[in-house]
Amino acid sequence: MAKKSKKYLEAAKQVEANKEYNLDEAVSLVKKIDFANFDASVEAAFKLNVDTKQADQQLRGAVVLPNGTGKDQKVVVFAKGPKAQEAKDAGADVVGDDDLVARIQDGWLDFDVAIATPDMMAQVGRLGRVLGPKGLMPNPKTGTVTMDVNKAVTESKAGKVTYRTDRDGNVHVPLGKVSFSEDAIKGNFQTINDVITKARPASVKGIYIQHVSLASTFGPSVTLDISSL
Repeated sequence: MAKKSKKYLEAAKQVEANKEYNLDEAVSLVKKIDFANFDASVEAAFKLNVDTKQADQQLRGAVVLPNGTGKDQKVVVFAKGPKAQEAKDAGADVVGDDDLVARIQDGWLDFDVAIATPDMMAQVGRLGRVLGPKGLMPNPKTGTVTMDVNKAVTESKAGKVTYRTDRDGNVHVPLGKVSFSEDAIKGNFQTINDVITKARPASVKGIYIQHVSLASTFGPSVTLDISSL
């Protein structure tokens, strides 16, 4: 196990062991104990009672955060003809078809979101081994395979985030930056929490959301009182 830094240990002392905080307390504390020398990200982590071996219990989707992410998303779009122009007009950073596929095959990955029109997916599919592991592969479930490239680009630039369960049923979602106001972070969290709550698979029995915590990039996690959400 990696040794914790002195700053981390000092921050962790301010989090009461085994205490579950309400959302107001948790957001305030996460901001207070952050010690990064940059504007760190704030993330929510959900532990769900789902069996990810079952297809119907795998969560995956996207949502636009009302207060954005605080990050300037670099967006690429795989499209041709009028749709390529539509993507450029919407503010996409890079637009291309076969040339963009070749560029990525050569190792270029300097972007945060990839969007594709359905007719481009045969070519984009060749990038699965490169984009898949990095969570960059366009997917209809996250709205990144679409003919409405204007909407997809605009939402990505405005603060759209994707979420999905990992193999252990955890979901990690960014909520913005430490510099955000407490209300902005709470608003983003409530949006995410509502989406995940409504996405409960019908086949799940018992308690669905088992644990929720908030943390900044390097800071210790703060456990939320689920009953207060």
